[in-house]
Amino acid sequence: MKRIAVILLLMSFFLNSGAQEINDYDLIGVNCGITFSQMSFNPPVKQEWLFNPFYASVNYIHYLKLFDYMPFFGYQIGIAYGHEGYKFKENKETGTIYKIEGATQAIMDVVEVPFLAHFHYDALHFKIMANAGLYGGYRRTIQRSGPDVAADLERAFKSTDRQPDYGLQGGVGLGFVFNPFEFHINALLRYSWSSIYTPDSSPSRYNQYYYRFAYPLDLNITAGIYIQLTKRTGVTSKALKRQAKEIVIKGWELENGESEETESQDR
Repeated sequence: MKRIAVILLLMSFFLNSGAQEINDYDLIGVNCGITFSQMSFNPPVKQEWLFNPFYASVNYIHYLKLFDYMPFFGYQIGIAYGHEGYKFKENKETGTIYKIEGATQAIMDVVEVPFLAHFHYDALHFKIMANAGLYGGYRRTIQRSGPDVAADLERAFKSTDRQPDYGLQGGVGLGFVFNPFEFHINALLRYSWSSIYTPDSSPSRYNQYYYRFAYPLDLNITAGIYIQLTKRTGVTSKALKRQAKEIVIKGWELENGESEETESQDR
């Protein structure tokens, strides 16, 4: 069993020889990117992805050891400016395009504050990241477009529209590290739990059959630059190699010591 344990430790070393158990340092940075938006509608409607060319955020990331033992965790907080919206397309079966308040497309500006759990796996100049958590926000403005939009609704919310926004966020990313700067590329998926309008607020004939809602779903692709606020520390591959060597030596000594003791008892 001891030999098997030593072999497993050696395998673990070789698989992680390029990694660093980085922990306990802080970052702050700026991200910019693009957004692709849709909505989860009930009743379902034909849509296409709505492209928005501007997304920006400022984030603070703190790395720490979870339970003072696991070094791959941290948290992320920040403030972001982005967009939500919808863009309907023609239903080929009926030849019609769905409308809300006469609009076939709408774009909303949103300010949000996320709080995310953060995972990272580091090499010397490279890292893999993932995060997940909650956000709260506010829909500041709306711009509706379409052939039947009333002039007073083109840039105005109705009393039945919901402006508070909140929901889930999560994503994955890659980081390139050149101390004290880091360059991050992220893909972030955001799903709102706040419908853009109050259910059953429309005179639509569907309301007698459906619970009417529209929950935004957005994909943000961003690139960002971060600066390390504190020193980036961790266990290097050289230190991991030294630890693995010490474990092998101790295991060999323990096994041989027990063998000698067993032989002396047999005599």
